[in-house]
This record gives sequence, structure tokens and C-alpha cells, in this order.
Amino acid sequence: MNTHTTDAAMTSELRSVLLELARRQDELAAHEAAATPYWTPCPSSVLGRRSAAAVLRAEADHLLTAS
Repeated sequence: MNTHTTDAAMTSELRSVLLELARRQDELAAHEAAATPYWTPCPSSVLGRRSAAAVLRAEADHLLTAS
């Protein structure tokens, strides 16, 4: 098997996993935020999940430029 093809396939799979993890973090953040009454501060877990999702997407995008 061609090493370049294997690396490209692995990079593509890794990027997909990172994007899926980011989507899940965004979804969890949305559910937590929806369960929070509007008069209370946003839980830090929501902010943490949104930050994690942003970092995961940035890493996935970085894979595009690194390959």
C-alpha cells in the first residue's frame, strides 16, 4: 500500500473524528444552555464545551494545511 495514500486516509479520518467531537461538544453546550434559566449566569461548563469545540475545529482545519 502506498504510504502517501495511507497518510492521507488517516489524516482524513482523524479530521472527521475531530469534527464529530466538536459537533458533540457544541450539542452538549446547547443542551446545557437550554436547560439554564435565562436569569442565571451561563454555566462555566457551557463555555468550556464551546471552547473545546472551537479548539477541535481549529485542529481539524490545521490538518488541512499540514497535509
